[in-house]
Amino acid sequence: MGILLLSDSTTAQTKTKATQVWPVVEKQMKPWTRWWWMGNAVNEANISKVLAQYQKAGIGGVEITPIYGAVGFEQRYIDFLSPKWMKMLNHTVQQSNTLGMGVDMNTGTGWPFGGPNVKPEQAATKLIVQQYELKAGQRLSEAIKVRESKQEAAKLQALTAYGSQGETLDLLNKVAADGILNWSPEKGDWQLYASFAGKTRQQVKRAAPGGEGLTMDHLDKNAVSQYLKRFDEAFASKPQGVRAFFNDSYEVYGANWTPGFFDEFQKRRGYDLKRYLRELVGKDSVSANIARLKSDYRETMSELLLTNFTQNWTDWAAKYRALSRNQSHGSPGNLLDLYGAVGIPETETFGSSYFPIAGLRRDSADIRNVDPDPMMSKFASSAAHTAGKKLVSSETFTWLTEHFKTSFAQCKPEVEQLFLSGVNHVFYHGTTNSPEDAVWPGWLFYASVEFNPNNSLWPHISGLNEYISRCQSVLQSGKSDNELLIYWPIYDVWNNAKGMDMAIKVHNVDEWLHPTAFYQLSKGLSKQGYSFDFASDHLLGQAVVNKGLVSTAAAASPYKALVFPACKLMSLATLKKAIQLAEDGATVIFQQLPKDVPGLAASQERRQELKSILATLKFGEAKDGIREFALGKGMILLADHVEQALAKRGILREALTDTGIQFIRRSFEGGKYYYLVNHSGKDIDTELPLNEAGSVILMDPQSGAYGLAGARQRAGGLNVRIQLRSGEAMILKLNKQDSALPLWVYLGKPSAIIELNRPWELNFTAGGPKLPANRKIDHLGSWTNLPDPALQAFSGTGIYTTTFTLAQKTAKEYLLQLGKVDESARVWINGQEVGILWSIPFQARIGKYLKAGSNTIKVEVVNLMANRIRDLDQRKIQWRNYHEINFVNINYKPFDASGWSVMPSGLSGPVSIVPYY
Repeated sequence: MGILLLSDSTTAQTKTKATQVWPVVEKQMKPWTRWWWMGNAVNEANISKVLAQYQKAGIGGVEITPIYGAVGFEQRYIDFLSPKWMKMLNHTVQQSNTLGMGVDMNTGTGWPFGGPNVKPEQAATKLIVQQYELKAGQRLSEAIKVRESKQEAAKLQALTAYGSQGETLDLLNKVAADGILNWSPEKGDWQLYASFAGKTRQQVKRAAPGGEGLTMDHLDKNAVSQYLKRFDEAFASKPQGVRAFFNDSYEVYGANWTPGFFDEFQKRRGYDLKRYLRELVGKDSVSANIARLKSDYRETMSELLLTNFTQNWTDWAAKYRALSRNQSHGSPGNLLDLYGAVGIPETETFGSSYFPIAGLRRDSADIRNVDPDPMMSKFASSAAHTAGKKLVSSETFTWLTEHFKTSFAQCKPEVEQLFLSGVNHVFYHGTTNSPEDAVWPGWLFYASVEFNPNNSLWPHISGLNEYISRCQSVLQSGKSDNELLIYWPIYDVWNNAKGMDMAIKVHNVDEWLHPTAFYQLSKGLSKQGYSFDFASDHLLGQAVVNKGLVSTAAAASPYKALVFPACKLMSLATLKKAIQLAEDGATVIFQQLPKDVPGLAASQERRQELKSILATLKFGEAKDGIREFALGKGMILLADHVEQALAKRGILREALTDTGIQFIRRSFEGGKYYYLVNHSGKDIDTELPLNEAGSVILMDPQSGAYGLAGARQRAGGLNVRIQLRSGEAMILKLNKQDSALPLWVYLGKPSAIIELNRPWELNFTAGGPKLPANRKIDHLGSWTNLPDPALQAFSGTGIYTTTFTLAQKTAKEYLLQLGKVDESARVWINGQEVGILWSIPFQARIGKYLKAGSNTIKVEVVNLMANRIRDLDQRKIQWRNYHEINFVNINYKPFDASGWSVMPSGLSGPVSIVPYY
């Protein structure tokens, strides 16, 4: 299966069969990369050179994120947003435009947003509460001033007294300017709670020159607007042409307050939070009202973050004809609403997943103990799908393995898992800009997979990039095609008496996601073959019904059913909306009816209203575990097993998942795409049942090959023949109109294997620390086992060449199998390039390249950087010297590769050719 190059929309187009079958690849369909500017030590010549390298390798764009610099290069540092920095930005945009690439930039340096223009009063804020005790007749001898060091500017905002007889008094107006309390209780014992608006004093993490300073208050609109004025001033005379402004995951530590919080809470929740200071900060979790109070507090934080930061920043970006691209996770808010408020919602993967793919390396010593969860990624994709937005991005491969040990084969299933969750715009994490005079391995970021031109894998990265581009060209086409909309019960998450603010992070899914019925239902439905998006209360408030389908936005695909997982708490507005949608013709399914309302204000009255509403739902007797209530044009169903209720309503699952294949669908005018992945440990050769009809084209995203599939009609859909080895993917394109294309060649019965067991010539062409001598080898194996000690330190490129004889060319197809490859191979047969075989199962169809008689095969193999880095550390050569964090290993300890074992390298085989008849 040779590599089929795709056209880019920024270059002249040639009308070929490839562009008729595959979507034309635009720049946003290619992988982009986070481009760290260390110390902002860049210049125009360097920018031009490396952008050309990225473009040639198949990267579609860069996201500029300035960070700390390398020691010894301080004279090259450029202050962030200075005139010289803006000149570098503009040059980047101009060069990228010339190359058909795009440019995003971080609205700051490092993370989170902050810097030298953030004054203390605009900085991230925390609630400081101090307690005092008084008895009858006593006066407080201590002035009510903040005790915490370095918080002298903290402003007293409330003083609430709680009496032993249940009294609650507001004493703020009894406090003099010097902090003296002019009040004494007449009777009883009293506890006094004084609240101050203090500061977290958090500095920008990993800041670049000119970006150092305090983190801003994300909950205060004025603070956010003041922060953005610095960019307005820099952009005033410098056109910049940035596509999107980026914000990393919310890591504003300890920022649980904003000076205007009391007033905002009163306005939004309808009662005075100052009266509940004791409950807000107390550790007593016995009272159910504490959890309700804290739910109200968290909901208020969510709304402030949404309106004062997310929407405010997004509106600001629009002034520059740019999008906002935001990682909402980590924030103390409703992720669906926060993701939904930006132009490009972005999730992230951190660590690596386990896949039972045959032969896939996963060394426990080289991975983080974190498993990326596809359901977490669906929060970002759901926000995009329900709003009809085209792009869902992801920070990808963060700490996938230990430094210098990440193979393309390990990247493939991880990125495919993102695609299956709805992501279609990948950003590598990432690529560090490095000057020419920086010694190998150049400048590196401490948490990266190091996808840069100094990586020994770089000559083959276009193989991975072309695969991602083909996949994303399909996954950005048309619209998402999910049949179910599943409600996320955020109030069940917020209704927790523990702590104050609640960060909803990628790293704590075991706390807020995994234990929930929502998660279990979603996982189960996915395994059954249902496709879905998640919905918030706010989103459901905007939903309408059209011809029995639930629509969330004009540009979004509608849903066949609205599903409510078992939850304890639900707002009256959401319950009423669900009933209204059913009356208008929707299918609404409850796993269980809600038991209570969230929040503290007027809870008894709202409980009674909930009870009254539920009493109007006159469900019939249970049949097969399902109770129904028909009203208006639609139906409400009550069923523990939601899939049974779906089947009863004729909403069918995709039974193809029974084979072990996973999928995602996209709809386009005139047809649908199915993206299929085999992450199981077995090869699959079967007929897949599809719930669609039409002409089916098989499209191989690995090679670009395509052809008409073997398919037969059945009641309600099609059966399509599919052959997928463990670790492979395939795209099905279903057209309503017949396609005049060649038939896909299925591999039939294998014949006798042709072993390529003649001696090989092995030549080393690039890499270091020095090129080993060329040699002839009788048997394939890791080149580190050859009798040359230099090969154990070598990272680079080796070329294997041999000949073989094909007595006669009579088979329908011939399959080249390379066996074990460490780590990627580019193959030529008889002088014709077959392509880059960069991932398991390292095989390709080669029939069209073969001839009867003598044939020549050349295999270019690149290995990892690991062995060369190991050699540097064993020889104690200093190659890392950075300000701030310097360089750490996967466990955030000082990095040292000197104790590593040598990593296998090269072509170990066995190499064979299998004829198929």
